[in-house]
Amino acid sequence: MEPILLSLWSGLPVLLLHVVTTLLLLGIGLWVYEKVTPFKELDLIRVGNVTASVTFAGAILGIAIPLAFAMNASLGLLDLIVWGVVTVALQAIAYLICDFVLKDMQARVENNELAAGVVIMAVKLAVGAVIAAAVAG
Repeated sequence: MEPILLSLWSGLPVLLLHVVTTLLLLGIGLWVYEKVTPFKELDLIRVGNVTASVTFAGAILGIAIPLAFAMNASLGLLDLIVWGVVTVALQAIAYLICDFVLKDMQARVENNELAAGVVIMAVKLAVGAVIAAAVAG
């Protein structure tokens, strides 16, 4: 068998396991995010609230970026899971701090004030980038 095919045959299962694990961690992270937020962005998105979609997009990317770096830096599956959980927890903590500092954001998102949503999205992306850099070492 050709070396490239042997490499693919041996590496593909590991790749798929890491991708699926990371996507599961992303799903869990978004579930945790929905639980710690005082409003339900998905419900607001379903009724056409653009601001909620912007903030939720920030959450998706803010969680996915550090998870991608955790997958890249991990030494194995357990390492990926541990660092994935840490990145999700840090992002949730960052949201809670942001919510505390920017006290009226819940009402502003519910009222579909896009300016507030863009600030929240930027904070989520910035925190995600910082966490990703920390994970990458």
